[in-house]
Amino acid sequence: MSKPEIALLGVNHKTAPVEIRECLTLRNFPDSSPLELLSGIPGIKEAVFLSTCNRVEALVTCQGEDAIESVKQLWLSRSDLNEKKLNQSLYVHRNQEAIRHLFRVAASLDSMVVGEPQILGQIKDAYKKAVEAKATGMILNRLLHKAFSVAKRVRTETRIASHAVSISYAAVELARKIFGDLYGKTAMLIGAGEMAELAAQHLKTNGVKGLIVANRTLSRAVNLARDLGGKPISLDEVDQALVDVDIVISSTGAPDIILTRDRVKKIMRPRRHNLLFFIDIAVPRDIDPKVNDIENVYLYDIDDLKGIVEFNKAEREKEAARAERIVESEVIKFLSWMESLDIVPVIQRIQQKGEEIRQRELSRSKKCLKGLTAEQEKALDVMTRSIVQKLLSDPIIFLKKNVSPENNKQLLDITSKLFGLNERDGREK
Repeated sequence: MSKPEIALLGVNHKTAPVEIRECLTLRNFPDSSPLELLSGIPGIKEAVFLSTCNRVEALVTCQGEDAIESVKQLWLSRSDLNEKKLNQSLYVHRNQEAIRHLFRVAASLDSMVVGEPQILGQIKDAYKKAVEAKATGMILNRLLHKAFSVAKRVRTETRIASHAVSISYAAVELARKIFGDLYGKTAMLIGAGEMAELAAQHLKTNGVKGLIVANRTLSRAVNLARDLGGKPISLDEVDQALVDVDIVISSTGAPDIILTRDRVKKIMRPRRHNLLFFIDIAVPRDIDPKVNDIENVYLYDIDDLKGIVEFNKAEREKEAARAERIVESEVIKFLSWMESLDIVPVIQRIQQKGEEIRQRELSRSKKCLKGLTAEQEKALDVMTRSIVQKLLSDPIIFLKKNVSPENNKQLLDITSKLFGLNERDGREK
């Protein structure tokens, strides 16, 4: 039987809207897991099922086109989609294309935001579930571990994840450029919008020590401060708090300016003119643009951040080109390993034939060499085994090094004839 084919079937944010993707997710398998259903399809040997908000993919090793068609029918049977609608969104990759697709996904080259790291963790979780369900084998185990190492190479050898591409993260990157190091700094949120909350989480990840949350509704400030490990205050206490903070993120949704140039200038003296960094992500703006004229005060609004994000996206795209080259080199390496699978049975048969000949000749010799001690018999066994291994070593190394898609069949045919693997002479093959 020929070696199994690697196949990857799926939909993602590029090929299907969310109403299609959600029809194929884990929620549509309440009675049994997708891994059980995939593994139960005739012809499928191994399986991994990946389900995220942006993609649903089945990665399998299989024999024959019928197995791939059965995966499609499984999805159709568990969703309200008709075959035409599924086929319009579905991609099917085989062997080289399947390997390349998986490596690109793991390296975050196929993500909605190139370079974002979440997808790698999601693939690792999917693989862990497949291993626990005993749904993987030699090929997918090797393939998934290689995908993880490809992702690591991309992150190590490129700067694909070094440029902030979200408003909240870009704000934190700006703060790091201003201060050099955020460890021990204190930040304040004015307002408790989603982007401000995300920025606060990034700040804490980057070492910010203290966090103050000011909001018009004090209960909201209390709840958010508790979630972030910070201190809640009312809007009336903002000026007093400004004396001690280093970074301010404002997103109140107020109709007018809430922090004027005069208010900020007034607190700079008790601050001893230490650096003060404002990030205004409110629309309309919360902070008077004129505060930028005050010495040691830096103000960035949402348009400044959007410009940084767009620039960083372009930088990531440049790094992505380098990452694609890494992916291609690793695809070639994995294909070479796949080709070597054909040579393994031949090598095993060569070794088996060598061992059978050794045992037969050793048995004949022992009949002639009567009276050998146990120690002498052991020495004779070790010596003959060593002779056979050394004789076969060079041919086996040659086979492993020279197998390739171009000469695979010819090399195997010549090897089989050279060692008489297809001939019968009254002995085992």
